[in-house]
Order: sequence, then structure tokens, then C-alpha cells
Amino acid sequence: MTKKFIILGATLAVLAPILVHIRNVSWAISSLDALLMNLFPIFGLIAFTLLWLHSISGVFEEWLRERFNFDSFVHWTALVILVSMILHPLLLLILVRFDFGAIFGTWNTGIMLGLLGLILLLTYDIGKALKSYEFFSRNWNKILVISTIGFLLTFFHSLMVGSDLQSGWLRWLWIFYGVTAIVSTIYTYGMKRYLYK
Repeated sequence: MTKKFIILGATLAVLAPILVHIRNVSWAISSLDALLMNLFPIFGLIAFTLLWLHSISGVFEEWLRERFNFDSFVHWTALVILVSMILHPLLLLILVRFDFGAIFGTWNTGIMLGLLGLILLLTYDIGKALKSYEFFSRNWNKILVISTIGFLLTFFHSLMVGSDLQSGWLRWLWIFYGVTAIVSTIYTYGMKRYLYK
């Protein structure tokens, strides 16, 4: 019963913002551009909400490990996060015909935070792929901290530029995600280590 409740809660956490986005846009698709405009935000929402689940899971890891295959959850959701992190900006680049000036031509703090967040998040995937090398295995906890900082930067990115997050209950839900992620990060990488020494 507890496992089903966890799965239901995690599914709702991911689906809620996606359903809001789907409801807010017109799906009378007249062109590829219109389709890409509707799709690219969905991958950002998926990546962020799954990253949020990872962040929250760190607080309850020991408890969660007793209830389901935690490593499998992290593995498969990390793959979905990676694909979503790549598709989110890639679809936008396709939409603007790879005109980087259209995106980066004027300084936009929200976009720059997203770019920096993406780079930091990719350190996790690079480190994971190269974890068999001594340097990466030795610095694995630092890689986790760096990628978590990247996740927090994407929170501010999404809050600043996400069209669905500018007003209404979803903005408050997003702020809840961000605040709880920050608290979880402080606990997981700070307090928890000292408490269990």
C-alpha cells in the first residue's frame, strides 16, 4: 500500500505541470513550428519534476530503499531526465533554426541560468559514464553537489521564463518544489552527513 502511494504521489508530481501546459496551449497544430512550440516546454517540466523527486528522495533514501528498488528508480528516471534535458533546448533550437543569436543575442538572466544549469547537470551524466575512472569515483560526491546546484539554477530559470509558471496555482506549486528542493539539498549534503557520522 505504501509503495502504491509513493508511486501515485510521484506520478502526480510529474503529471500536474504537464497537464496544465497541455491545457493552456492550442493543439490545433498548423505547422511544425507550432508543434515544437507546444512540445519543448514539456521536456523542461519533465526534467525538473523528476530532478525534484531525486532531490526529495535523498532525504528519505534509507526509508525508500526498504519499500522498492531505489537504485532502479534513480537509474531509469536519470535516463528520462537526460533525454528531456537534451530535447528541451534542442527543440527550441530547431524552432529558431539554430539561430543562437535569437536566443542569446540579448542578455536574458533566465535563459543564462538555464544554460549554466544544463552544463552543471550534465556533469552528473558525464561523471556517471566515467565513474570507473579513479578521478570520477573519488570526486563522485562533488559531482552530485555540482549537478544539484545545476538543478537549483534550473528552478530559477523555469520560474523566470516558463510561460505556465508566471501565475496561478502552478507558480505556487513550483515555488514549493524549489523551496523543498533547497531544504532537501541542505539536509542531504550538509546536515545528514554530520548527523550520521
